[in-house]
Amino acid sequence: MKKGEIEPRSYRDAMANFAGAVHVVTTDGVAGRRGVTVIAACSVSDTPPTVLVCLNRENRSNDRFAENGVFALNTLASEHRPLAAAFSGMTGLSQTDRFAAAEWETISSGAPALAGAIAVFDCRIVAARSVATHRILIGRVTGLRFGEGEEPLLYFRRDYRLLERD
Repeated sequence: MKKGEIEPRSYRDAMANFAGAVHVVTTDGVAGRRGVTVIAACSVSDTPPTVLVCLNRENRSNDRFAENGVFALNTLASEHRPLAAAFSGMTGLSQTDRFAAAEWETISSGAPALAGAIAVFDCRIVAARSVATHRILIGRVTGLRFGEGEEPLLYFRRDYRLLERD
């Protein structure tokens, strides 16, 4: 290995110590319905309201997001742990069965918005960029819904975690 090179395994081990909120990002449209669990998502700007999400582009089914041109970033509450597992693909459920495990609505774009999510950022894709194994989708928020009082679901050290209150 060359000086300064980081092995993928070492990088993944270090990133396992990066705690993040768990989301299910969804889309629907001419390319079809799809949802996946992600922690790689964040705010870009509040003027205009913009978020980004990173999706593995090696999974060709994730092309549906760009083809549909819309996505909803659904921030999960602690009660949504089974839903996070289902949309991660670890349970082996089909997309149809994953969506059947919860109640969905639409806000503005037509992408499925999770009823009971801590927050939903409904977006139209304004930019996409491929970097390494992932595609970064930047979405202008066209619809928004958020609740109060729910505790977030987190991912840390390769497992789902709940935020502990003092």
